[in-house]
Amino acid sequence: MSDTIFAPATAAGRAAVAVVRLSGPGTGAAVRALSGRLPPARRASVRRVAAADGQPIDEALVLWFPAPASYTGEDCAEFHVHGGQAVAGALVAALSALGLRLAEPGEFTRRAFEHGKLDLAQAEGVADLIDAETQAQRRQALAQLGGRLSHVQARWRDGLIRASAMLEAAVDFPDEELPADVAGRARPILEILVGELEAAAADVARGEQVREGFRIALLGAPNAGKSTLLNVLAGREAAIVSAAPGTTRDIIEVPLVLGGYKVILADTAGLRATDDEIEAEGVRRAEAWAESAGLRVWLVDGYGDPSPDVPASLRPDDIVLLTKRDLGEGLDGLPGEPFTAKSPNDVAWLERAMTQTVVAALAGGEIPAATRLRHRELLTEAAQRLRQALSQDQALELAAEDVRLAARALDRITGRIDPDQVLGRIFATFCIGK
Repeated sequence: MSDTIFAPATAAGRAAVAVVRLSGPGTGAAVRALSGRLPPARRASVRRVAAADGQPIDEALVLWFPAPASYTGEDCAEFHVHGGQAVAGALVAALSALGLRLAEPGEFTRRAFEHGKLDLAQAEGVADLIDAETQAQRRQALAQLGGRLSHVQARWRDGLIRASAMLEAAVDFPDEELPADVAGRARPILEILVGELEAAAADVARGEQVREGFRIALLGAPNAGKSTLLNVLAGREAAIVSAAPGTTRDIIEVPLVLGGYKVILADTAGLRATDDEIEAEGVRRAEAWAESAGLRVWLVDGYGDPSPDVPASLRPDDIVLLTKRDLGEGLDGLPGEPFTAKSPNDVAWLERAMTQTVVAALAGGEIPAATRLRHRELLTEAAQRLRQALSQDQALELAAEDVRLAARALDRITGRIDPDQVLGRIFATFCIGK
């Protein structure tokens, strides 16, 4: 990290202000070259910014953050210029002419991680905060950036160190005057940790759903009204509506916000037996998507079809709609709620029902500590290692090794140890300039 990087921190296009960030050992020299002198630390100062050949670029606000009191832990600076593309482009060209390098995606945050300003879990919180579309996503990302997972992991790690010390003492000093049950004292610590790790791993699914979106599938036979309902809920023509059966052959996903949570609503192919190869593939995909959905809304044509297909098996929280009630008299004995997408009251009732399911599934008691598949895999690995250690009643050397490997898995959550390619993959998901 001997080079100095820069990147626009604001989106391209016409705007009131454009911000360009710098980080690295050459930051101070670059600021002096473009604006004449360094401003006071952490104070916005108006400076005339000019290229190396003296051509003026803009009257700008310049901020200087000397190391280590900066976001990355290195010397940093920011130029706040007017937001025209020509102005920002001229500033970028001037910095390039000074020999600075355009930052890669996530490189500022990676430098913050490598200088100990953030751990890996907090860095992931930064990425989630940038991507947050709902208030729930914002709250969850802020909790992770604030160290919620990091603090819990530190407590787990402290417990593992204490348990490991007891096991190692029993192995390495069997003839010393130690309490007879020194190894046994590690067991209650490990049992508590196993329970907490498994609970945290199980709660990851809730965190992932907050981040990625709670999945709701619209299911039913062809012409049951799925595409019509999708369009009404989306407030736009997202799916083609036609009287021809089998119009929808692929999955059409629409993002919504219900109860402050992101939802992915999917219109799926009509479920029926078919010899059409493409439609059959659409049915297969519909069934697979529905299997992983958090909520399934079944649409049954209870008013226009003389022999409607009723779902054979339902989950306890599935919603069944008897659609097209505006057509007149319906069939008796069908399970479900009479419904028409043409009625604002019916649609409002369905939105309330879906919102209740989403909030009940995602609100929980506390914001999840772990929120990613990577976290779940490492928490599960650590719990499995501890369960194995608890089974090693006589082989204390093996139990001590399992505890050590469990601590190693937890350290990878916060990035104490992690292969470089893993770090590269994580930071590559960031935007340039962060």
